[in-house]
Amino acid sequence: MEIHFLDSINAIAAESWNSILPDAYPFIRHEFLATLENSESADKQSGWIPFHLIVKNNAGTLLALMPLYIKTHSWGEYVFDWSWANAYEQNGLNYYPKFTSAIPYTPATGPRICLREGENAYLIYQAIVHAVQQQANKLGVSSWHLLFPAEDLSQHFVKLGLPKRAATQFHWFNRDYKNFDDFLAVLSSRKRKNIKKEREKVTQQGIKHITYSGAEISRDNWQLFHHFYHMTYLKRSGRAGYLTKAFFFDIGTVMPEAIAMSIAYKNDDPIAAALFFRGDQTLYGRYWGCLEEYEFLHFETCYYQGIEYCIANGLQRFDAGAQGEHKIQRGFEPITTWSNHWIKHPGFRDAIENFLREETIQIENYRQSCEQHLPFKKNSS
Repeated sequence: MEIHFLDSINAIAAESWNSILPDAYPFIRHEFLATLENSESADKQSGWIPFHLIVKNNAGTLLALMPLYIKTHSWGEYVFDWSWANAYEQNGLNYYPKFTSAIPYTPATGPRICLREGENAYLIYQAIVHAVQQQANKLGVSSWHLLFPAEDLSQHFVKLGLPKRAATQFHWFNRDYKNFDDFLAVLSSRKRKNIKKEREKVTQQGIKHITYSGAEISRDNWQLFHHFYHMTYLKRSGRAGYLTKAFFFDIGTVMPEAIAMSIAYKNDDPIAAALFFRGDQTLYGRYWGCLEEYEFLHFETCYYQGIEYCIANGLQRFDAGAQGEHKIQRGFEPITTWSNHWIKHPGFRDAIENFLREETIQIENYRQSCEQHLPFKKNSS
């Protein structure tokens, strides 16, 4: 077994990388990661330095892979460790660089280590942990963070000395609804009326939506979407969005079958848009932007259009992104997400492990509390 670290996803052929991917999760595809790198959205300048890991046997056959980056900051991760970085700094230590195994700017749970079918998973995981820790010592890296893995992988890594951290997201689940009204029928009367009122208010403002899929999304649509995305980031944070214009233009070319875009029009003029990616069973709401705010426009564009798309296309789950308690009353249910963390410094390792044990209890209490506010009729969820 040989482990190699790649300074670019382009160092391995797309056919080879994609050959051992387990499902239709779009974000670990070679095309997606390569577009991030090639568009300068995830590169040295952006603080996401590629250092991807692959495992081969002695004959050169690819056995396993893992996206990996050397990070010089914690932006775009959605698992917040700023307080850990501050504690290092206060003690005269460097938290950065660190290793992060994640999909840049994408807090969507999915495969983080992919294995060729039939391989011994635990032996490969052991070898990966050992190799990454060796590289951390060699490169002066403080820590390693595995973000948004599937729960079974997270459990494996706990056994290998990387304690897990819990967080909460809100996902919508399709219970064989035939249409949007079918979904509304399982909600309590008050919540059902609120959603209808929100959707009617959007229509009363003269706004309509059209959702485009794949090749239907034109270059003009991509130009428009980048403008919305960029302007929205500027308004919220005073800085440009993480993703470049080249990313949006290119991603629509290399994996159109995995993409949908909902555009809002007012008097036939586009005013907002949301971008979705899809797998076999899941829709992922990723990015959105608008020219100006309209009442309930965000909810309609990012949530209700996504729900409509799931129902129409038989998708079972809608992951609309990180955080957002406001999703609960719109039928999104609290779920637990995971991350795993290896801290090289023994003192900080012990302190962070203690913190994670206490935090996990708080997160579970929060999730259960959120469940008490779900809008479903009794026995409907």
